[in-house]
Formats: sequence, structure tokens, C-alpha cells
Amino acid sequence: MKIEARLKELNITLPEPTKAPPTFRQTFPFVRVHGDRAYVSGHGPTMADGSIAKFSGKVGVGVTQDEAYEAARMTGLAIIADLKQELGDLDRVEKWLKVLGMVNTAPGFTNMPAVINGFSDLIIEVWGKDAGKHARSAVGLAELPFGIPVEIEAEVIIRP
Repeated sequence: MKIEARLKELNITLPEPTKAPPTFRQTFPFVRVHGDRAYVSGHGPTMADGSIAKFSGKVGVGVTQDEAYEAARMTGLAIIADLKQELGDLDRVEKWLKVLGMVNTAPGFTNMPAVINGFSDLIIEVWGKDAGKHARSAVGLAELPFGIPVEIEAEVIIRP
């Protein structure tokens, strides 16, 4: 339970697994395992109970870059919680491979990489540089589901 111990050492508490809003018809899993890979569907920031954070708006108007960084970190915690639920043991995550970070941006906001660093910094802090570093894209979009400021998807290599 190396990763669980690391979370405790960092005083990080995971939220409950993600709960889709009651009006959302979920036709896909939040995490899909195939062979030695886990594919993580797009996640947004969640509250401690797993519900979508009451945090919405466009980065650059209504949401600051620092607030969006925190939303990306919260999104990382939601992803870790869902990986734990699906895999049973976070030590099964061997390496983080690829991350796509999407930012709900106001016109003119172009610092999406700094926002998604909230996610990347968390993953590297928990898994370390070797297992935690990942290829990444950070893009700005006109809208995201439920008005969330950040959505992140990922791919990891897992142990059996």
C-alpha cells in the first residue's frame, strides 16, 4: 500500500468515487480497464461526497487561474478515487502515460498549461517523478459539461 501511505504522508484525503448528476445519463464507465491499461474518462472537480463541485465558470472571467489550478488538483483527486474503486489498489498504477487537460476558457485566456499543472503536480507528488510524469496536452475549449472549469482524462499502465 505504498501509494495509500504516500497519500497519508501528504495529508491527502480522497473524495468518494465520482457520482454523476441525477440528470446525467451515464452510458460509459469512469475507468475502463483493458489488458495492462486503465483508460480514465473525462473527470471534473468533485466534492468530498463525490458529487460535482459547485465550481463553475470560465477561466479568465469568473474563475481565476489559481482557482482553476485548484480545480485541476481536485479533478486529480477524483480520478485517483475512481482508479482506487476500479483497481482496488492504487499500487497497481505502474505509470501515468498520457493526460488530456481541457480548460473552459474565456476569450483571450491562453495559459491552459499552468491550469493543468494543478493535476500534474499532484500526480508527480504522489507517484514520484518516474511513475508520475506523463505526456500531456492542455487545451482551451468554449464550454465544458455542467459549466465546470476543468476536465481531465488519462491513460495509465497497470499491474495485474
